[in-house]
Amino acid sequence: MRHGEAVFIDSGGWIALALTKDPLHDRAREAWNTVTDAGARLCTSVPVVLETFTFLERNATPDVALAWKESLDDVKRLRVLACSASDMKQAWKYFERTNLHQLSAVDATSFVLMSRARIRHAFTFDHHFAAVGFRLVG
Repeated sequence: MRHGEAVFIDSGGWIALALTKDPLHDRAREAWNTVTDAGARLCTSVPVVLETFTFLERNATPDVALAWKESLDDVKRLRVLACSASDMKQAWKYFERTNLHQLSAVDATSFVLMSRARIRHAFTFDHHFAAVGFRLVG
């Protein structure tokens, strides 16, 4: 990853960072330091924010979810990508692929948003991103 390159942060990355008991927390922390030290332009999306918040609220506590949401304001260079009806329509095409078993609609939408924004790196632990050609950070 080059200095200043864009990195898309997926729910799995956010969750692993937020939950110290997550089995991927240490790995996520190390990857986060690498990304931020490289001056990456950080991106996520409205669907990812909603998915992450919901997961944290249901699997940790509402206080953890709210603290995570508030922490987004402190993340330097974070851009939250909007998702349009047209983006969602394009995302459905990923479900026609036979190599993407158990793909989530949020992930498919992320692929569309990342492609449109020309983001090549994803901070995630989800193999689906690599399967469609993105480089994993994490």
